[in-house]
Amino acid sequence: MKPKRSVGWIAAHVAGIAVGIFVGLFLTHTAFAAEDYSEAERELFMANQLATLKPPATLRYSYRKSGSLEAGFEDSVTVTLKAQEDGKCCAASAEFLSGERRVTLPEIEAAQGNPVILYFLERDIHEMQRLTKGQHNYFRKRIRMSVYQGAAIRPVSLVWRGQTVAGKEITISPYLDDPLRARFEKLANKQYVFTLAEAVPGGVYAIRTRIAGETDAAEPLIVEEMRVDGAPPASPARKP
Repeated sequence: MKPKRSVGWIAAHVAGIAVGIFVGLFLTHTAFAAEDYSEAERELFMANQLATLKPPATLRYSYRKSGSLEAGFEDSVTVTLKAQEDGKCCAASAEFLSGERRVTLPEIEAAQGNPVILYFLERDIHEMQRLTKGQHNYFRKRIRMSVYQGAAIRPVSLVWRGQTVAGKEITISPYLDDPLRARFEKLANKQYVFTLAEAVPGGVYAIRTRIAGETDAAEPLIVEEMRVDGAPPASPARKP
């Protein structure tokens, strides 16, 4: 039987293998007042997105990469939720992509927020390291700072399983004002868009990143998008 691990153990040990500072925030935010965090932090990392789910449950997402920089692909992401010993939701694990693209990630016990956000960001950070030869922790820090103080939030209308539902769109650009952006100038315009909706199981409708081409008319260098099953492939409709 696998030994139980405390929040403190996870926060200390997972940092070295993947989920770094995000897990620390994701699991220990209750020790701090809500006003200590930005609205974007509260929406992305602190909302109880799993509250309405009854374990066992499975959240499924499609994943697509395209762009001119390198070959694209289509794949899938599955988050498996199971009950804790007290019957509450949830302990979470994931199958994030497949084959040689598969990302190995630790199980998160006592999750409240949807860990697919953390898993997406950790893959993204590893990709930034691969493309730039930079440091994982540097990219984590830039994303974390941007969520804290640089996020734009606006309401959107979304289509999910044929119904129109209300959502929020959170956009960050972590590298636009990065003092080290000259080291990876082609990638510095990278934008992250998180689309959330309470009506969607797990609360996460889509996550999208985009690195624009060198001119407005050029094809983007990289676009990666993960969307919940039941969402149409087109971009979400926005409120007028």
